Amino acid sequence: MFASRTLEIMDTLVSALLEPAIIALLALVALALWELGLALGERTGGLKRMVAAGNADALARRARQRIDRADLLARVGPMLGLMGTLIPLGPGLAALGRGELDVLAQAVTVAFNTTVLGLLAGILGFLIGRMRRRWYDAAMEQLEGAA
Repeated sequence: MFASRTLEIMDTLVSALLEPAIIALLALVALALWELGLALGERTGGLKRMVAAGNADALARRARQRIDRADLLARVGPMLGLMGTLIPLGPGLAALGRGELDVLAQAVTVAFNTTVLGLLAGILGFLIGRMRRRWYDAAMEQLEGAA
């Protein structure tokens, strides 16, 4: 009796996490696209203006903030994608046992979609972070060389 009730509570809790995980995942993909636009702006002139201003502390602070955001995307995106993958598969497999193939098909579709979105956010975050590290390191070297 206790184990049955505990499993029911756990199932309810986990099922309630699917929608927030999907919303957070969509927000992360939007943030990744926003960060991509910011990175393009940095590359096409933003960093040059900061180097010309000559404030190494401001440049280091900006670098830390922007690289940290990219790292967050690279780590959290795939985690949310995995949550979005695993959560619907439990009910989908249970539906398969009952012969409800349409429920299984919907669960697998949600699982694959969230996997792809999580990987997209992670890939963009990783690439943006790597590019920014290189760009900001070069900008800091320019400032130090000019000093």
